[in-house]
Amino acid sequence: MMADESALLLSLVEEFVSGLQDSKAKDTATGVKDGQFTILQLVEALGLSLTSSQPHTRARGVQLLSEVLQECYGDLTEREVEVLIAFYENRLKDHYVITPPVLQGLRALTKCKALPPGSAVSMLRSLFQDVHVQSLMLGERACVYNMLINLMETREAELKGLGADFVFGFVQSMDGERDPRNLLLAFQIAKTIIHRGYDLGKFTEELFEVTSCYFPIDFTPPPNDPHGITREELIQMLRDVLTGTPRFAEFLLPLIIEKLDSDVQSAKLDSLQTLTACVSQYEHKDLAEFLEGLWTSLRREVFQTSSEKIESAGLAALTALTSCLSRSVLNSDSDDSLSTFLDLVLKDCKHHLCEPDLKLVWPSAKLLQAACSASNRASHIITAAVMPALIEQYNSRAQCSHRRTLLEVVQRFIQSVKSSQSTENEESVLSAFHPSLCSMVFSALSESNANLQITATSALTSLSQQTGLLSDSDIELAVDHLTRLVLTEDDKSVSLAVVECAGALAELHPTAFITKMIPKLKKEMFSEPMEQDRAASEQHSHHAVRQRCLSALAAVSTKPSVVQESTPVLLEVLSSAHTGSVSFSVEEVVLACCSLRRIAEQVQDTEETGRCFHNIIIPRLLSLALQAALQGDGSSGRRSPLVEEAVLSAIVPVISTSCSRLQPTMAGQTTSKAVSLFLDGDVSFLPDNSFPSHIQLLKKQQGDSWSQSQMVCLLMGCVCSLPRSVEVPQMDRLLSQLEEMSCTCSHPLSYTSAAKCFAGLVNKRTQGDSLDSLIQRTMKRVCSELDSTSSSVRTQAFTLMIWVAKALLLRYHPLFTPLTDKLFSLLDDADLGPMAADGFSLLMSDSADILNRGCHADVRIMYRQRFFSENSAKLVQGFNAAPQEKKPNYLKALSNIVNKLPKQVQVTELPALLTLLLEALSCPDQDVQLSTLSCLEPVLIDPPPALIQQLEALVNRLLALISSPAMNVRIVSLRCIHALSRFPVHEILPFRARVLRALARPLDDKKRMVRSEAVQARGEWFLIGSPGGR
Repeated sequence: MMADESALLLSLVEEFVSGLQDSKAKDTATGVKDGQFTILQLVEALGLSLTSSQPHTRARGVQLLSEVLQECYGDLTEREVEVLIAFYENRLKDHYVITPPVLQGLRALTKCKALPPGSAVSMLRSLFQDVHVQSLMLGERACVYNMLINLMETREAELKGLGADFVFGFVQSMDGERDPRNLLLAFQIAKTIIHRGYDLGKFTEELFEVTSCYFPIDFTPPPNDPHGITREELIQMLRDVLTGTPRFAEFLLPLIIEKLDSDVQSAKLDSLQTLTACVSQYEHKDLAEFLEGLWTSLRREVFQTSSEKIESAGLAALTALTSCLSRSVLNSDSDDSLSTFLDLVLKDCKHHLCEPDLKLVWPSAKLLQAACSASNRASHIITAAVMPALIEQYNSRAQCSHRRTLLEVVQRFIQSVKSSQSTENEESVLSAFHPSLCSMVFSALSESNANLQITATSALTSLSQQTGLLSDSDIELAVDHLTRLVLTEDDKSVSLAVVECAGALAELHPTAFITKMIPKLKKEMFSEPMEQDRAASEQHSHHAVRQRCLSALAAVSTKPSVVQESTPVLLEVLSSAHTGSVSFSVEEVVLACCSLRRIAEQVQDTEETGRCFHNIIIPRLLSLALQAALQGDGSSGRRSPLVEEAVLSAIVPVISTSCSRLQPTMAGQTTSKAVSLFLDGDVSFLPDNSFPSHIQLLKKQQGDSWSQSQMVCLLMGCVCSLPRSVEVPQMDRLLSQLEEMSCTCSHPLSYTSAAKCFAGLVNKRTQGDSLDSLIQRTMKRVCSELDSTSSSVRTQAFTLMIWVAKALLLRYHPLFTPLTDKLFSLLDDADLGPMAADGFSLLMSDSADILNRGCHADVRIMYRQRFFSENSAKLVQGFNAAPQEKKPNYLKALSNIVNKLPKQVQVTELPALLTLLLEALSCPDQDVQLSTLSCLEPVLIDPPPALIQQLEALVNRLLALISSPAMNVRIVSLRCIHALSRFPVHEILPFRARVLRALARPLDDKKRMVRSEAVQARGEWFLIGSPGGR
């Protein structure tokens, strides 16, 4: 080392040790890294400091060395490490003030790759012998634990060579630790000792004791804890330690039994979850002597529970315990621990099952079912013991409520047996009880009691899911029962349960539904009431039967084979309604379309179903709609239901779901045909091809005729729901004609659908000059119409603008900004102002039919927040500059924007907009009032200071709204007044008398829900400032 470098090193040491300049440690480390001097030269330079008679001087010297090592440990040679370890081990025997920097240095050395063999053991022996860890400060204790963690990662074999001494040393180091940060490190070390097979020797119990003293964890992190340690984290880490080895069983199980006697709910829950975790590691012999105590505790927790969480944890623990016992191998000379344990369970629970009118029937059933679901062996033992008794009880009871309880218990046992089956091909445990179970279920389905029938449908579903249990004749009888109930049962809850059950069975046994149910439902739907002048109640009853039939047809159509049979029936409903051959109401036609949509949503996406929808259903729907449209333009007196807006709006989701979900290639072909139909009048792909040759569906029609133009909504269903990988043919021509229709047509459904279709295509179109020029050209036309107050198509132009704006907003297109500015300017328009305010709701809301992720639209994340952050200031400026009569439009726009924001964003952003929101509460528009109240309600739970400053204005406006003519406004305003009662008492006490007087009136409101909210709010306000109150 050169003389000047030596002088530099000595001056750095002097300034750090004597001058107490901590920054010099970093300068020294930089010098070592740059090769100006070595670690051993630094030790030499520290000579006088390290040999000083003053402990604090020696401590500063060691601290400098340790801080440099923390920066430079990676470059040390094996020889340097050896010298340093010897030095540090020797320093551990020095004065206690030197221990902290020594530990820092040793921790740095444990990270060295060049650690000499045997040095890990040497360090730990010195550490365990010379340092009492728990007398150290928090940081030094963490240093010791980190040393152990580092060495366990890199020198495992050496540490295992210490044998049980290592475990003993760790136990001594950890004993008495209290800080949660250090406990996480200590639990990590204990977990590694257990899971990596370190020798515990005779210190097994000591290791258990030193960790289990923290069980159950009772830790609540302080508010704003910078370390982020959670109670759950500590619980999981400790649980991993305690449940890691069967050698802890003899200590842990009595501890769990003891802690289950605690009155603290969290302790009970932690104990049950720990029991569940540990028995998965244990064998039956580990549990044998504790089974009775464990069962007593588990039974008590379920029988006397006051918490669903604890009951669920208790049942899960029983399942895990039974599963563990089921893994035992039976020997002729050993007891069957599973049978012994289940005898205990059956002895305490079985007799309660015969008392369906007493409260212990359900806890007993749950315990038995939890044990039953653990394994195949357990389910055999328990079902053999309880099922005959349950069946006998069911048959001997006459009261429906008792029979229902017993049947529900049986149904849950069937479910438990299913979850215990290890393979699909296993013969069912319930085979021996098959005739009795079928008899019970079918007799219950024939009863007149609704609750019993609903339970029977659940039991039938569970039975059908048992592999090989029900025969073909059982399935056919079940389908007959379900069909009868669909056709005759008026109770809505029963019919819902029946339809759900039919759907579950049809997935497993489709053939029976094809041959049995579908023909009968079809026959019933197409039957007409015999007399035209039949009573209205009977007409209504026939309509209800048709509703149930249509719902059932959709529910059973999950398999392609069933879809092939059910969809022609639904298409025939539409066809018959159109021709008038069978009388179907518009509502029934809409329900038929809803059933087709549901089938498209749930059916398996196979080539077979794709062909069914794309080659048969969609062409048929388009053909019927076109026939109806052409007929609507004719002179015949009768009007087809298929020209009604409700029916067309119900057909759209059938087409869009099929195109978005089923077979993209076929969807592309369907779209191509649909585009040709609408642009060129190509009807060649439609069935019943008897259409005139010059059909122009996108051209303006003569006079006020709209039946053809409104069919554009069906085109929208096709082209706007395709995956983005599928190309729409003749795009430019299509967009041009859609723009023309949306700007010139006078029929609302037609021009709105054309605008939506245009927007849907723009949203998915590839970014580039072509798209930009299209948007600019369209906006030029739209703006010219909007700027002309005499234009007859301003509403149409606005509709196109708002939908295109939404399409661009969703994909963050830069041309969205001028559209927004135009929308803001329209808030001041005399005619379009209210419509522009409502337009903001459309921009911020999810759209059901297009521009959503289900239709594969380009939707970016957090577009609402982005829109709000970019435009809220414009809205406030516009409000301040607007004349008084236009201000309500701005308030409505603001309310519509804020109401659609996520709640977390509302809470942070509302204080800045509070003045405007309070103005909005005074707005006469009830929708604005309701929307604003909905925004305010979550903010009142944790009020910002700005809100408390406006308390007077807020109370005045809320009290005025509790007399609103709109029930929803009264309810939400009362909830807000209720929330105000949680504000700081000194802030709200001056308003108490006025609020109580005002709340007297809604106590007599004619609506029960309003009265209920008023009672709760008034009760809270009475307690403010009262003795025993707040």
